[in-house]
Amino acid sequence: MSLTQLESARQGRITEAMKQVAADESMDVELLRSRIAEGKVVVPANVNRLATRFCGVGQGLRTKVNANLGTSMDMASVENELKKLDAAVRAGADAVMDLSTGGDLRAVRRAVMEACPVTVGSVPIYEAAALAARKHRNVTRMTGDDMLEAVRTHCRDGVDFVTVHCGVTREVIQWLRRRPRVCDIVSRGGTFLEAWIETNGQENPLYERFDEVMDICREFDVTLSLGDGLRPGALADACDPAQIAELQVLSELARRAIDGGVQVMLEGPGHVPLAQVQTQIRLQKEMTGGLPFYVLGPIVTDVAPGYDHITSAIGGAIAAAAGADFLCYVTPSEHLSLPNAEDVWTGVVATRIAAHAADIAKGLPGAADWDRRMSEARAAQDWKTQIELCIDPHLAQQKRSAGKSQNEDVCSMCGDYCVFKVRKDRAIGVRKP
Repeated sequence: MSLTQLESARQGRITEAMKQVAADESMDVELLRSRIAEGKVVVPANVNRLATRFCGVGQGLRTKVNANLGTSMDMASVENELKKLDAAVRAGADAVMDLSTGGDLRAVRRAVMEACPVTVGSVPIYEAAALAARKHRNVTRMTGDDMLEAVRTHCRDGVDFVTVHCGVTREVIQWLRRRPRVCDIVSRGGTFLEAWIETNGQENPLYERFDEVMDICREFDVTLSLGDGLRPGALADACDPAQIAELQVLSELARRAIDGGVQVMLEGPGHVPLAQVQTQIRLQKEMTGGLPFYVLGPIVTDVAPGYDHITSAIGGAIAAAAGADFLCYVTPSEHLSLPNAEDVWTGVVATRIAAHAADIAKGLPGAADWDRRMSEARAAQDWKTQIELCIDPHLAQQKRSAGKSQNEDVCSMCGDYCVFKVRKDRAIGVRKP
């Protein structure tokens, strides 16, 4: 069996994936290796796939962005998923996750992986539940073996990281029952497992058989993403006892994974009031000793469906500035419908803006250089360079062309009263007829 990236790092070996990530991040490769060895950085890289571009997540690295893809029972077109994948990659996503629940799930996953140059993640419990629903008409009829086999199938197929909801335990669920929530459980995987536990009267197999989960991931060097099945789905539910109890379980499991040579990151909320975002990130970092943290949003208000790419970008910028390492995008379709390719593009761009703003706030070397170059081009009225430097050059050029002034060196907002033009000319001139 080959060594995982974590085991290689502990033995002082620098892999090709480490070299590429270090070069991309302008980080000394030995420093990167040491942080991987500590578990503070992960480089998801399934030995059965090896993405064209490796993605490092963790301490001292650029904040990464993930785009969720996936079919539903109502919309199960592989062609549509590939269009969404193309939009995500072109918009600059560092990773994608296949969350498919409709159609031939394995065929969708394989099509996405074959076409995708970046890191790919998945959620095996979705496939286990879908197969049980088709066979028995009830997701609670899946077995522990079914869940483990789904993890193995996804790892064998080549996914680089898997979300497993190991923290939804019988004890954690009791915390939820003692203090009911407005929205109860909103994680799909968490809901499947809570229903399974309550129906079967048994412990969560992904928790009880965690050593087997680790063995599978170690065999393929798949990074474990410990899913927050009890993440809050309403501001009123944030930071309740159930969420904290699950985080405690996940923190303990994460240390076991690292001790077992398996790369691991933890997932976080969710819907969180603005004033709590920084506190929640710091709490997670303290409880885990600084392990990589992957957050959905966070969404900072419940009332903006159609604009949740904005609510999540606000939360994501604060979360990443406080120490979150990996932001999962949210699209304008969140809470409303399955996203299309345009939604995917918008979600990725909004989240990249949040990630970049956070990298500047964290003082990441080189992060502010991009902004400095843009400002210099703006001051010089160098429109070509400004467009090239935009995070979305296509949209910027569209807006520029639609509102172009009669003078090429200004825009239609200020025209001859452009501050840069006024200073350049030393006087407010009157446009010649």
